Amino acid sequence: MGKSNENIRNLAIIAHVDHGKTTLVDSLLKQGRLSRDSEKLGNLIMDSNPLERERGITILAKNTAVTYKDIKINIIDTPGHADFSGEVERIMHMANGCLLVIDAVDGPMPQTRFVLDQALNKDVVPMVLINKIDRPEARVDEVIEMVQDLFLDTAKSADQLDFPILYSSARDGYAIKDLDSPKSDMGPLLDAIIEHIPPPKGDTDASLQMLVAALDYDVYSGQVAIGRIFNGGINPKKQVCLIKGIDGKHNSYIVEKVHVFDGVKRLEVNNAQAGDIIAVSGLENVSIGDTICDLENPLPLPSIHIDEPTVKMTILVNNSPFMGKEGVHCTSRLILDRLNQELKTNLSLKVESTSTPEAFIISGRGELHLSVLLETMRRELYEFQVSKPEPVFKKINNIIHEPYEHLIMDTSQEFLGALTEELVSRLGKFSNMTSSPDGNIRLEYDIPTRGLIGFRSIFIRITRGNGILNSVFDKFKPKLGEIKLRTAGRLVASQSGKAVSYGLLNSQERGSTFVEPGTDIYQGMIVGMHSRNQDILVNVCKEKKLTNMRSSTADIVKRLSPPIIMTLEESLDFISIDELLEVTPKNIRLRKRELIQ
Repeated sequence: MGKSNENIRNLAIIAHVDHGKTTLVDSLLKQGRLSRDSEKLGNLIMDSNPLERERGITILAKNTAVTYKDIKINIIDTPGHADFSGEVERIMHMANGCLLVIDAVDGPMPQTRFVLDQALNKDVVPMVLINKIDRPEARVDEVIEMVQDLFLDTAKSADQLDFPILYSSARDGYAIKDLDSPKSDMGPLLDAIIEHIPPPKGDTDASLQMLVAALDYDVYSGQVAIGRIFNGGINPKKQVCLIKGIDGKHNSYIVEKVHVFDGVKRLEVNNAQAGDIIAVSGLENVSIGDTICDLENPLPLPSIHIDEPTVKMTILVNNSPFMGKEGVHCTSRLILDRLNQELKTNLSLKVESTSTPEAFIISGRGELHLSVLLETMRRELYEFQVSKPEPVFKKINNIIHEPYEHLIMDTSQEFLGALTEELVSRLGKFSNMTSSPDGNIRLEYDIPTRGLIGFRSIFIRITRGNGILNSVFDKFKPKLGEIKLRTAGRLVASQSGKAVSYGLLNSQERGSTFVEPGTDIYQGMIVGMHSRNQDILVNVCKEKKLTNMRSSTADIVKRLSPPIIMTLEESLDFISIDELLEVTPKNIRLRKRELIQ
């Protein structure tokens, strides 16, 4: 039996969104004396994608490594948002331990439970870090009790209930074993990782087995497969066999380059052994879940299983009067190529063709999961239209089932009545409520996904932005009841042209408007909303008639209310079944599916 790799620890960092995970990785990298001058690293080192930086969330799981006391700690930063759970599920295949980061104020949240459950299913060794203990409102003792309850609910074996708890302020760059220890640096956390997380099992003398858990692309090397070597070793120029995860097809390739992770860089090496997390180039048509193994002794590893999608929408070629004016990639072939490219790395996504070549159905793990893809595509200069998100239904024993989610809301007591009324109309079932002395409440509901679609923007409106909303997929249950939603009537443009202040002022007598003076308008575009049910045609391009009575343009502009500007997610929430969202690199427009002729 060959030796296992004692000088390696493979650790996934898991947490709910915004509990400080990415900042923590930054601090660990600085502690590892990644560069001579650690200050040059800046912040959010790992969130390199511009969307991640803007939204402050991690979307793509990433790898880095810190060398501490001659031991290499491979760190995998995972997304905390349940919509990116496909990322979390595949990452656990690379790790032997997980560090669960929990906010000292919020305590465990729905996604915390979700990501912990994924980790414990893969039998990794857990550690807990209570972060943000520097915040004045931190409630460490209560949070520890909540963490212990969470583990009692999710642990798969008695061993998993025996976990160390450390405390930190990732922002201030320190971790401590006890609350009264001196606060100096991240050393205590790195020591605890080396002590508690086992080195990866694996036989360096056995036949090669490496599971592909992530993919990258390099302009010079082509496709790059990232994963952990479970057994054996690999080196450049070695001939290997690629076994496809689903169909078991075999192909042989010659490895070009092997890289290991070192801080935020990749180092080219001549040899890598069992336990290492590496990046390999030279193979083609690799997918996540494939096994790279010895040509003489091809032994596949179990492929990666991902939960199925819960939300779908149709993505279509833009056919509005402004088609092709703002985007570069507008044809169905280019859109399909881009979606197929996404399938290679985005495990939770599904793409299906429809009866027309101009439209495809995309399904994913939630509205956010799909809207991040749409936002990424528009930044890559794609132009397209999408329909309203809908839940994915499935037949089980001839009964239609639909996805249900567990919803948690933190807000103020004063909004309780309005939220309860809204959720009941959306088939939400109340499950729990806790209140704190400062008048804040936490409400928990079980609700079908179709009841949640469009709820986020209503929640923000009811709570006037003073609330946090989180949900996580629970299970498929039989479909019951219909949801009767009060929808706002639309102000629909009756004329094409440019919006002018006078036309907008007239339209604002009917409702709120979405566009500014000078905006290009086409017939059938939705330019506002009002409180009644039916749609009203308005002419926002109407100029003021010239008369002897002079009311200056400045007066009109003064009286004009500012437009309501919606984000991509809010627009997806807002549109109805008979409407589409036109998405281009420069604009997001709401429109009627059938334009007025």
